[in-house]
Amino acid sequence: MKFIDFFAGIGGFRRGMELAGHECVGFCEFDKFATASYTSMHLLTQEQREFLSKMPLKQRQKEILKEEYRNGEWYANDIRRVYAGDIPKADCWCFGFPCQDISVAGKQLGFQGNRSSLFFRVMYLIGQLEEENRPTYLFIENVKNLLSVNGGWDFARLLVEMDREGYDAEWQVLNSKDFGVPQNRERCFIIGHLRGRSTAKVFPVERADREDSIQIIGHRDGYRRNTQVFAQDGITEALSTCQGGGREHHVALPCFIDLCREGSKMTGQARCLKARYYKGVSNHAGQDSGIAIGVKEATKQGYAECRAGIDSVNFSMPNSKTRRRRVGQEIANTLDTSCNQGIFVQVSEELVVYAVWYEKYQCYIAIRRLTPLECFRLQGWTDDYFEKAEFVNSDSQLYKQAGNGVTVNVIRAIAEKLGERDGYTKSRTLQRQNGA
Repeated sequence: MKFIDFFAGIGGFRRGMELAGHECVGFCEFDKFATASYTSMHLLTQEQREFLSKMPLKQRQKEILKEEYRNGEWYANDIRRVYAGDIPKADCWCFGFPCQDISVAGKQLGFQGNRSSLFFRVMYLIGQLEEENRPTYLFIENVKNLLSVNGGWDFARLLVEMDREGYDAEWQVLNSKDFGVPQNRERCFIIGHLRGRSTAKVFPVERADREDSIQIIGHRDGYRRNTQVFAQDGITEALSTCQGGGREHHVALPCFIDLCREGSKMTGQARCLKARYYKGVSNHAGQDSGIAIGVKEATKQGYAECRAGIDSVNFSMPNSKTRRRRVGQEIANTLDTSCNQGIFVQVSEELVVYAVWYEKYQCYIAIRRLTPLECFRLQGWTDDYFEKAEFVNSDSQLYKQAGNGVTVNVIRAIAEKLGERDGYTKSRTLQRQNGA
């Protein structure tokens, strides 16, 4: 199946669709830095890459935007200036239209805003096409709040607009954490079916068998959770080695957390541990004491526990008195464009810059920001694709691109289901044409 990638970003839709066996015939993206990453990640030949590598980064960013580096693929930079007749014919249009006016992090203007209302521009372009040239499917993504912004009336407008152009809609909210990446990211996905051409349902898409990016390969002492040793191929490369910058404290003061049966509590020192391995652990109430930090939250307890090398911490608005769920238990919370996500780590002596030595813990402790590479991993990108994006962009742009993107794993799961349904639809059409 051929598809067009609108509001393409760095190509999360494209990668997921291609992994499911579909073919991209063009893309549209307004942001020049995202376009540079997209081109580098999906279109460059090895010869072109070698030529660009001889240039400084800023010159490379400008050079790669030239038409010659798109190698004949259709491209537009502003959907408001696209004419329907210029768009190549495709079976599916994919687009995650701008969410800034819909997200709970914004002003929630909904379709009254200038950016999220670009959804109607896509539908206008479809309305300009003859029916035989219209895509059979619309594959749409946006934030979960699309279902409820402005009391749900905006979502109703979306459904009415799709119906007006001849599309029946189905939708489902999916979470990235259910598809093999440790990121809590809920998004609403919509499939539009062109009446008379597609009737088969795609949703529900079942959660995938989770294969965590965080792989535990052993324990230093056999049973203690805070002594787990992590593999280097998931998000955890920097977690275990503490590579990268931004190790300064943002939110929390380190302390011990006594994980006793009567209820967890902060304490100045760990309670005594008894190493009775043949029975698993001691019966002592403080058996699970370990190194953790208390992260301030607007809860009855007043803090949440963040364990070294295991949990993430959100350090946006550190002085807020209303923030909850700052800590992601064995998972990162939803990425944003600024990457306000950090990891609590024990730091080795050779990596003690901005870390603090705690005598009673006998270790260095720090909270550091997630690296751009880790953010790309949280969106389902392999390291080779990150290296291609890094080839043409700074860290600040890479953070933004990861936060704005879609999770490749989720797109792939839907695209595979869509491909199955598309095959079924095509076979039934052929049968009808042959009189079966």
